[in-house]
Amino acid sequence: MDKFGTGDSSLAHLQRVKVDQLKLDYTFIADIGTNKRSLAITSAIIDLAHALDLVVVAGGIETEEQRQILTELGCDQLQGFLFSRPVPEENLTSLISQISAIHKNTR
Repeated sequence: MDKFGTGDSSLAHLQRVKVDQLKLDYTFIADIGTNKRSLAITSAIIDLAHALDLVVVAGGIETEEQRQILTELGCDQLQGFLFSRPVPEENLTSLISQISAIHKNTR
């Protein structure tokens, strides 16, 4: 369920629609390091999603601080400009190989 917490992506949908992951809306992530309410809401959504056996994806990660906070909160997957700008499909295989090589060297 994309952009969870905004618009049509409500808690009621979690009862009716079969989903296996939630994607946190960027509005909660943008100021997660400075806004206690954003932090509390994000933490609660992650806990709720995990209680429902859902994978939590956070998009729009732009800073190391956001990455660190979301990792500490137990967010399952992160994506955003901190990691990479959008990549054309024909360059994706090369990018994955580069990331794999970096990951192997950090173990």
